[in-house]
Amino acid sequence: MSEEAYREDPAYGDDAAADASSHSADPVPALAESQGDSQGPQGSAEAYSSLLEQFLAYTGVERGLSPATVKAYAADLRVYTDFLTQHGITSVSRIGRKDVESFITSLASESPRSRARRLASVHEFHRFALRQQLVPIDVSEGVKAPKSPQSLPDVLSIEEVGDLLEAAGSGDAQDPVALRDKALLEFMYATGARVSEAVGLDLGDVDLESSVAKLTGKGSKQRLVPIGSYAREAMARYLNMGRPDLQRRARRQPELSAVMLNKRGRRLSRQSVWEIVQQAGQRAGITRPLHPHTLRHSFATHLIQGGADVRTVQELLGHASVTTTQIYTHVSPENLIEAYLLAHPRAR
Repeated sequence: MSEEAYREDPAYGDDAAADASSHSADPVPALAESQGDSQGPQGSAEAYSSLLEQFLAYTGVERGLSPATVKAYAADLRVYTDFLTQHGITSVSRIGRKDVESFITSLASESPRSRARRLASVHEFHRFALRQQLVPIDVSEGVKAPKSPQSLPDVLSIEEVGDLLEAAGSGDAQDPVALRDKALLEFMYATGARVSEAVGLDLGDVDLESSVAKLTGKGSKQRLVPIGSYAREAMARYLNMGRPDLQRRARRQPELSAVMLNKRGRRLSRQSVWEIVQQAGQRAGITRPLHPHTLRHSFATHLIQGGADVRTVQELLGHASVTTTQIYTHVSPENLIEAYLLAHPRAR
């Protein structure tokens, strides 16, 4: 599985890092002298802290990755550098391949997927150290992540999506919150937007007349996506009737750019989207677990099942690698049985 696929994992947040291997950067200012042969565990901790700060600044500023992704890198690498310090490895120049392998082995109690995510962060850390000319080689190169079982994404049927979207807009037809919830979920299913892309949407990013929206994804990469008729109608009603009401609720300066506003007139949060999806699912009678990414998974799966090619879906989803998109080419049990009955000479 690619490192990009691991960054799609909910543990890294919806705004996870883009494909780690596709970036390079000019060296940042040299590290302090303490990064060399620092003395003792405390000196080691300070040295790693200095390097980590520069690495996180690089990922957040130069690569433009989201705060959620930078925070995830920081958490993984603190676990890694704590492990190194505890084993007397006092500078990045003294880390060897076996140390990286020992670290991964020490995570045996974690799932293969979690260990693979940790290793993805370690790879990025060592690539950065190499670019800064702190080490002669990348000792993590070639260290493989443990194989994780290929699990299919959570996908709703077309009928279930219809029920969910209908439930999102139930209630008072003039209620600005109901108008927003309907527009939000219709938009996410129509475009395959990540939750961060939906809440980050600005008014200038939406062109309902041309039925397109501009989404800003991982690494600040932008892409244009079409907006279907149902989503376009729901967005138009919300923008004309719902958003102005929510904007007036702002106690201080009104929010002038965000499309999706909360009840206090501020930009909607990712956590609020999760709650909106949960509430709509309960009203629709959908008992299995739901999360905002379920709509993205369903969007991609339904496109593939409807005849769209994988490359097109890759572009719509904003995946750096088609390998990440190929998980949506799975065949549903119903379609599998139907194809078997139609094709096998002794199936009936």
